[in-house]
Amino acid sequence: MSKAKAGDASFNPLVMGGVVIVGVIAFIALWALIALGPQLSSGNDGGGHALSKGAPGYAGIVDLLERADAYVDLRRTEEAPTYDEDWRELLVLTPKHESKPAEIAAIIKGHRGGPVLIVLPKWRAGKHPQRAGWAGNAFASSPSPGLLPSIVGAIERIESQPHARGATARGFIGRREISLSLPGLRSQVIQSNELETLIPFPHGGALLAKHPRDKIYILSDPDFLNNLAFSSRERAGAAVRLVDAVAADSEADGLAFDLTLNGFGSQRSLLRFAFVPPFIGITLCVIAAGLLALWQAWMRFGPPLKPARAIAISKEALIANSADLIKQARRELDGADAYVHSQRTAIARRLHGPAGLDAAETDAWIDRRLKDGALFSALARRLPLARNRHEFLSDAQALNDIRKELLRDG
Repeated sequence: MSKAKAGDASFNPLVMGGVVIVGVIAFIALWALIALGPQLSSGNDGGGHALSKGAPGYAGIVDLLERADAYVDLRRTEEAPTYDEDWRELLVLTPKHESKPAEIAAIIKGHRGGPVLIVLPKWRAGKHPQRAGWAGNAFASSPSPGLLPSIVGAIERIESQPHARGATARGFIGRREISLSLPGLRSQVIQSNELETLIPFPHGGALLAKHPRDKIYILSDPDFLNNLAFSSRERAGAAVRLVDAVAADSEADGLAFDLTLNGFGSQRSLLRFAFVPPFIGITLCVIAAGLLALWQAWMRFGPPLKPARAIAISKEALIANSADLIKQARRELDGADAYVHSQRTAIARRLHGPAGLDAAETDAWIDRRLKDGALFSALARRLPLARNRHEFLSDAQALNDIRKELLRDG
């Protein structure tokens, strides 16, 4: 085996930096998708809701109403938006077989007394194995009467009833006569003694019923509104007239299709708030701060600094530390005699002064060698009598200048 070159590195810093950056971006994108996934999804999954273009969905009626300049809102929250007092929306609920009565009741309560049209589920369909957005194998299955909460009224049965080919159901919604052509050979029908029947089934029961006191409407068979109703121009027109009649009877100004029952709601959560205004600004600042911290950790100017010793090793450091201790203890004035003695001794030793002289005689001997200026003896007597730090430093500096002048060591 060949030996590795001496210049080869164990790893490439640019590659490691790229891995870190990609990891950070992927982590942020993951949490953003988790928080905003329901809102970013197209919803075209073949289900029975307003975003679906499959047979059980309601994208057809939504598109047709929008083309007719009707106000249509695809609502992703249980709470209704706050509008002016004169504005009301007809909320269309499209629950699934698995929906819970408490969820439906919460949405009706969040609509704050506005009109509600509940379209009962009928079809159980899977996803098409080859075409995205298409419904797969489907079969009719009537939901349980317990699907709806008690606030919409008591329902005894929800069942499938046969009828003759080409049969028609007629009824009145407000002052409008509505005629519905029954699809197939069976229709889903409501049996209830408490609800008011608006469009009766030819053999008994109701296709469209209403709560006797509240503006809550129940459509038993979704095939009058879903995408299956758009198989012909006549049935599509009947679907629009049905919705328009219910909206007129409830005095609604617009329509809203609920998406929360089908899993496309934007629930309140701290994670979602971090990626929507006004908190998106704080999130961006935190991300920027994290990237700057990574950049600072990556880009170092020169080799890492070694920690210095707490106490330097030298005579100068020893003197400086001793001076700091004296300064912190505020004992500078107590060292005046020792300082004068050290200066006197240093001058006499270097200039070979006579032996056997006392302090005063030594000071006089030093004065005789000075040309002009302050006398050493005068400063030596005055320094121990200093009253403050300023006077002490001034006289000590003068003694030091005399030593430098005589010894020529400045």
